[in-house]
Amino acid sequence: MKTNDILKELDILIPNPVCSLNYSKDYELLIAVMLSAQSTDERVNSVTKELFKYDLKALSTMNIDKIQEIIRPVGTQIRKSQYIISIAQKLLFDYDGVVPCDRSYIESLPGVGHKTCNVILSELFNEPAVAVDTHVSRVSKRLGFSKAKANPNEVEKDLMRIFPKEKWGKLHLQLLLFGRYICKSQKPLCKNCPFKKTLCIEKNLK
Repeated sequence: MKTNDILKELDILIPNPVCSLNYSKDYELLIAVMLSAQSTDERVNSVTKELFKYDLKALSTMNIDKIQEIIRPVGTQIRKSQYIISIAQKLLFDYDGVVPCDRSYIESLPGVGHKTCNVILSELFNEPAVAVDTHVSRVSKRLGFSKAKANPNEVEKDLMRIFPKEKWGKLHLQLLLFGRYICKSQKPLCKNCPFKKTLCIEKNLK
């Protein structure tokens, strides 16, 4: 199956993919993506509903125990609460609370890695980037875009090599949602998969 055919099929399945995390301000997305590590978007949205009642200035000075109590459902709340305070303080000091379109700076923030940065650049600034989470990684391997033992960085490079740059932002969201709801880790819905006969590597489903 050609690259354009793959993109067409994804456009049919998931024509208008959107970020599943709830946010209304740029720093809220940054914090939400950071919180999503080792958690689910659903859990993150449940805690940010309360957390984002406080603005960035309030978060920068909030009692850490209070933040831990709010974000406990997402896990690793001790470390993540420290990240929230530090991120708020740095953004306020360095950029008056605004998240800049600056990869080096974003990746320098506490708790913010390469994948999180890619989400921010793509979602907030429409910069071409591929964010590889567990869903994107699993789908990429099952569909033969990457080798079975490829790490997230290798998967990212494979997708960037295979697909046009202008498609990266939409593509990673489509692959994420495809992996979350169809090409699931357990009991994938292969009957609903348009790629099963032409691309899917059966051994990677075992």
